[in-house]
Amino acid sequence: MFFSRRNFLQGVIGLAAGLKAADAAVKRNTGEAPYDKNTVIQAGGAAAVETPDMPKLPYELKDGAKLFRLIAEPVKRDFLPGKVFDVWGYNGSMPGPAIEVNQGDRVRIHFENRLPEATTVHWHGLEVPINMDGVPAISQPLVMPGESYVYEFTVHQHGTFFYHSHMAMQEMMGMIGLFIIHPKEPYTPPVQKDFGLILQEWAVLPNNTIPNTLSMEFNWLTINGKAGPATTPLIVKLGERVRIRFVNLGMDHHPMHLHGQQFVVTGTEGGRVPEAAWYPQNTVLVGVAQARNIEFEAKYAGDWMLHCHLPHHMMNQMVSMVGPMGHTGMGLQTGMGMEEGMGIIRQGHALSEELGPGLGRGMGLTAQERPVSNLVGAEKGGAHEGHMTPQTEKGRVPGFPQDMWIPMDEEVARPETYGLAPGWSGAVTGMMTLVRVFPPSEYEKIVGMIREGRKKGPLEGGPRHH
Repeated sequence: MFFSRRNFLQGVIGLAAGLKAADAAVKRNTGEAPYDKNTVIQAGGAAAVETPDMPKLPYELKDGAKLFRLIAEPVKRDFLPGKVFDVWGYNGSMPGPAIEVNQGDRVRIHFENRLPEATTVHWHGLEVPINMDGVPAISQPLVMPGESYVYEFTVHQHGTFFYHSHMAMQEMMGMIGLFIIHPKEPYTPPVQKDFGLILQEWAVLPNNTIPNTLSMEFNWLTINGKAGPATTPLIVKLGERVRIRFVNLGMDHHPMHLHGQQFVVTGTEGGRVPEAAWYPQNTVLVGVAQARNIEFEAKYAGDWMLHCHLPHHMMNQMVSMVGPMGHTGMGLQTGMGMEEGMGIIRQGHALSEELGPGLGRGMGLTAQERPVSNLVGAEKGGAHEGHMTPQTEKGRVPGFPQDMWIPMDEEVARPETYGLAPGWSGAVTGMMTLVRVFPPSEYEKIVGMIREGRKKGPLEGGPRHH
């Protein structure tokens, strides 16, 4: 058998990383070094999963098992600056903190319920004993408020899994978290960056903070609990191989599209996909209760969009008022609730306006269409400032106005957004984020800023790589 110089060097680097990781593990186990909750020791020194805007769940070694302490509780989560919602999650986070372990680990989860109602935890996709499966009354008793339950099992699988409440409405309140299992034998080809992203959707009525879990329509779409442009961009160095793990637990499917790079799907909620089944694509459908791992080589520098391609999922806080289909009087209404749609009379008479024809499913918001621009805060001075005119030489344009453009660069500025073009945040809304691919020198600068926690806004200038 012959080895190339490259393979030899990769082997040496992997061995060195493994020895360093093993030494760190020994020091932690003997109390010589503190446990870093963001570091997981993996075979071959593989990259730990990064979970932007979402923490990791720390553990301690006890009696030969990795002991995690998981607490279900009400959580306040800001999808955007100033938009704080009352949701449910784990350990003060929504989604819950990611659990990251290795294949073969013995895992013990001490679960505590601090919710106002009973709950359980299901380990989605994991092959566990029936009394650990987390289905209330079927595999275990309900965990009542103030009670605890211990889940314990050995993980023999590897891949992208997740945990969640097995109470349907609680799932819609946000009760989910990643459960990542790294393989004993590292995947090939190796990746230098590994990201975990949870996709969720929400129905929140105006001037309210509590999601409407009964709704079938959604006006907030989030990645790891943040709506664009508050989602933290994924930072990548040119030439690196990247893995992104998508998990979806909601009511809608999400076709996730990556600009500028082609990828292959290498894993599902069932585990690793054989390489013979990989094929190039740039949009992957992440269905409800599914996981999809994609991998690609970051060949091209730039700020590349990563987003759900359903048009309504690329917006925030939508209301039923799009396009001047009707103006006054008996014009068509949208967003009508179930009672109006069924013709139930609550006031007036059978021919009253409230029982007129309606369009679409809504959250009980009824509004007649008006020619009012969605470009909130538009100012005169050009399209880049949000200014458009509904008039032309021939009169009003049918269907105008439509889209929204609401930049908020300064409100969401952080090191990961440094150097983005002015107004960038107007293009990133809803279930959207960025994969920022930097040449090595610019990459090191950005990573340095992130490590130092420097807070520089994108409007101050900075590295450009277009």
